[in-house]
Amino acid sequence: MLYLLLACAVWNLLCLGMMGMDKYLAVRGKRRISELSLLLSGLFAGSAGIWLGMLVWRHKSAKRSFQISLLIVTLLQLLLLIILRQRGLI
Repeated sequence: MLYLLLACAVWNLLCLGMMGMDKYLAVRGKRRISELSLLLSGLFAGSAGIWLGMLVWRHKSAKRSFQISLLIVTLLQLLLLIILRQRGLI
């Protein structure tokens, strides 16, 4: 269980870094990380890092469609955690 938590923490830090990198690229007018890539990274246990990236770098914070999509991803993760917990798998 400790390794799973450590892996999630590292993944969320990477997702936070992806948001920072995308903001960096956006400011410089360079080719950016797709929203789909950011959302999929969030879907695989990285939504906290994506949310934190929105707060820290004020990135994607004005884009309503991204916020709604990320909220859905986060709710799906919570639902999965509840189901896994009820079945005694975590």
